[in-house]
Amino acid sequence: MLKCVVAEDETLLRDALVQLLGEVWPDLQIVAACDDGASALEAIAAHQPQIAFLDIRMPGLTGLEVAAAAAEASPATQTVFVTAYDQYAIDAFDKGAVDYLLKPVARSRLEATVQRIKARMASGPADARALAALVGQLTQLGQALPAVSKEPPLVWLTASAGAETRLIMVEDIAYFQSDTKYTVVMTAQGEALLRKPIRELLDVLDPAIFKQIHRSTIVNLRAIASIARDDTGRGIVRLKTRPETLAVSQPFMALFRNM
Repeated sequence: MLKCVVAEDETLLRDALVQLLGEVWPDLQIVAACDDGASALEAIAAHQPQIAFLDIRMPGLTGLEVAAAAAEASPATQTVFVTAYDQYAIDAFDKGAVDYLLKPVARSRLEATVQRIKARMASGPADARALAALVGQLTQLGQALPAVSKEPPLVWLTASAGAETRLIMVEDIAYFQSDTKYTVVMTAQGEALLRKPIRELLDVLDPAIFKQIHRSTIVNLRAIASIARDDTGRGIVRLKTRPETLAVSQPFMALFRNM
């Protein structure tokens, strides 16, 4: 049975696509239905699916970033971008490296997409180089499109440090790291606690400055001193103002390839 990962941050649209796929392609096994790019990337690396339906615009890692990293983590995965923007769709379709679906997804369009996926799979593995080139072109195009969040990026926040409530400028934060109940906000001066999950932070942080490197960690790119691999191949981030290092999940290492 072929495996598939679906990534869409809007619950209703994600559920509708999963249901429609079940009707159009009943022997397709949906191994993960994700609400953010980080979960999708980890699911692709773990399950090595033959197909991934990726929303282009998601908080945190976009569908483009997931596709670029997945090309290394799971080279055989065929990508289908899901988008509300015709600019993306037309370019993706014309290049032929991937397919696309416009929101809201129409059954007839999905049926045609499924047939094209099956034809490409029969002709051989996905062309990773063509996909990488297309992702680069779409990323440049995306710079002219509106961001996921309609609000400007977060500039400051309040977090608890013992009995005090601290006002912290976002630019001074080295990284965020979540545990079961709280998110740790780490600066050069020390840590504070925030009652907001990582998923919500991704909606309000500037994606050009803050990147997710693990399911539970977001790092300020300006706070990074270096990125390396240890003897096991795991990624390690060293910081400019903090002595501890941060682990990078294996699938996320591709995001730092050009740094």
